[in-house]
Parts: sequence; C-alpha cells; structure tokens
Amino acid sequence: MIYLWIALGSAIGGAARYWSYGIPARLFGETFPWGTLAVNVIGSAFIGFFATLTSPDGRLLVPSSTRQFVMAGFCGGFTTFSTFSLETLNLGARARPATGSGGGCSGTSSGQ
Repeated sequence: MIYLWIALGSAIGGAARYWSYGIPARLFGETFPWGTLAVNVIGSAFIGFFATLTSPDGRLLVPSSTRQFVMAGFCGGFTTFSTFSLETLNLGARARPATGSGGGCSGTSSGQ
C-alpha cells in the first residue's frame, strides 16, 4: 500500500513542479533554467526541514508512511535531478558553456 501513497505523492509533486516551474521563467526569462533551480532549491530545503521536523527527535511525530509520502513521493516528484542535468547540458550545447557551467555549479552547491 505504501507504494501507492508514494506514487500519489510523486504525481502531486510532479504537477506542482510543472505549475511552479514557469513562474521564474516568466519573471526572469528562459536564457537560464531559473525555474529548475528555484524548484530544486525549494524542494531540497523543504525535504531537509520536514526530515528534521519529523525525525524521531523532532517536534512532530508522524507515521513513517507519511514521511515516505512527503519525502520520497512529493519531494521526489517535485525535485528531479534529471531535469537539472538535461538543462545544464542544453545550456552548454547552445554555445553557452559559461552559463551551463554556472548552472551546474550553482545547482550542485545548492543541494540539487
């Protein structure tokens, strides 16, 4: 049954990613994958916060199935390293090696 909860969390996280990805692109343009960077930084910070909050020593006691739904499901669907990697590769392929390198460095240093 836990697999269904994780799958549902992944579907919700993926839909949230698709919706929120476009906001930075509309605000800052599409010359750099700001949407992917923002989504991955927010998702990484959230998973760290939630893991700390709900750990055995944390302030909020939740069942392990809830932790798996949120962290493996929702956050796994919301943040995807594969999208980040593809966009970094595409930046380099479009004759923007400095931008691709900058995206790669900022993404890996921010926890993506």
